[in-house]
Amino acid sequence: MAGNGLFYPILGFASCLAFIYLSFGDLRIGDTKVIPIVDFVERNGTQFILNGKAFYINGWNSYWFMDHSVEEYRKPRIRAMLQAARKMGLTVCRTWAFNDGGYNALQVSPGRFNERVFKALDHVIAESRQHGIRLLLSLVNNLQAYGGKTQYVKWAWQDGVGLSSSNDSFFYDPSIRIYFKNYIKTVLTRKNSITGIEYRNDPTIFGWELINEPRCMTDASGDTLQEWIEEMTAYIKSIDKKHLLTVGLEGFYGPNSPKKSTVNPEEWASRLGSDFIRNSEIPHVDFASVHIYPDHWFHDQDFEDELKFVSKWMLSHIEDGDKELKKPVMFTEFGLSDLNKGFTHAQRDSFYKTVYDVIYKSAKRKRSGAGSLAWQFLVEGMEESNDDFGIVPWERSSIYQLIIEQSCRLAKIGGDTQQLKALKYVCAQRW
Repeated sequence: MAGNGLFYPILGFASCLAFIYLSFGDLRIGDTKVIPIVDFVERNGTQFILNGKAFYINGWNSYWFMDHSVEEYRKPRIRAMLQAARKMGLTVCRTWAFNDGGYNALQVSPGRFNERVFKALDHVIAESRQHGIRLLLSLVNNLQAYGGKTQYVKWAWQDGVGLSSSNDSFFYDPSIRIYFKNYIKTVLTRKNSITGIEYRNDPTIFGWELINEPRCMTDASGDTLQEWIEEMTAYIKSIDKKHLLTVGLEGFYGPNSPKKSTVNPEEWASRLGSDFIRNSEIPHVDFASVHIYPDHWFHDQDFEDELKFVSKWMLSHIEDGDKELKKPVMFTEFGLSDLNKGFTHAQRDSFYKTVYDVIYKSAKRKRSGAGSLAWQFLVEGMEESNDDFGIVPWERSSIYQLIIEQSCRLAKIGGDTQQLKALKYVCAQRW
């Protein structure tokens, strides 16, 4: 036995080299060996279904895809990110399918579109298809970035038809509703200039997100936002019955919810005009969405308490999916800011692990926790598009391994065939 003393360190070193090569080396993901997406993801009760099997999602946000695809010198970043995602076993990317007004706008003014930018979105979808990655496409922003509801209100005001200068008139102004419906129809019926497939018929699109983080603070009762969601989700489904649809909620419980004081981060969260249960139970909504930003939602909590909140927050919404909504629940954004006082990368690792563990345990028990999408992933040299949550995953081996580990264990429970092929070498070392 003494003669084996040198063998084990060498074996360990060789295993480490193998992991690094298989993780970072060229697995040729993205070439012709990856079969393009041809099947729609569907829903059966609280589960996503792909080819008759449960489908659990480990994914990410790269909101910048369309914007960067417009410029030739930035365009290669989309392929680089998709190739890296396949190596990590990621299957769904959430990204913006809007840019209203401003620089490189998709919608220049109500009903007027920039074909060059539309072709950039075509490219994003076609490239994703070739890499076996599905897209959750968001249709408008509650925030002002990339236009959002503020731009729609400005357009109505400039056209002399606006009822109010309040940003919340986006939800109740008849003229603005017409603007937005026209936008929805144009996007959903767009024929991709590369693939020749209309967006509404393309299984590369995992689903539609109605609006990013809707809030209507001028009506804390939630009635205004609820009516808008009902109308817009019905309209989307009248055009596209094939794709899944979600609202884009942060997950806060409204004023009439019994959980408003026991689960919401603080009292303010029930006064935003949104209501997780009420908004998500609308029949045309296929799955619920939730965000996780404890460091922004609390003012005086230490990190360990924030982690406890994350688990409680997630388990509460999974319980809602199981018992109240009977629908999948997707945690479509989660992140930890590197601007927090005393921030360490180990904290971010712990945060990711907490989120991933809750999802994995839910999947093992066939509960409604259907997956998570980290905010946000980038490739090298993208400082101008980064925020205090963004990461280049492969720059830190600890978080990179966490991401791959999550992909492997979810794929073992329920994943698509292409994902398993992409991960067969990396996952073999974990199973």
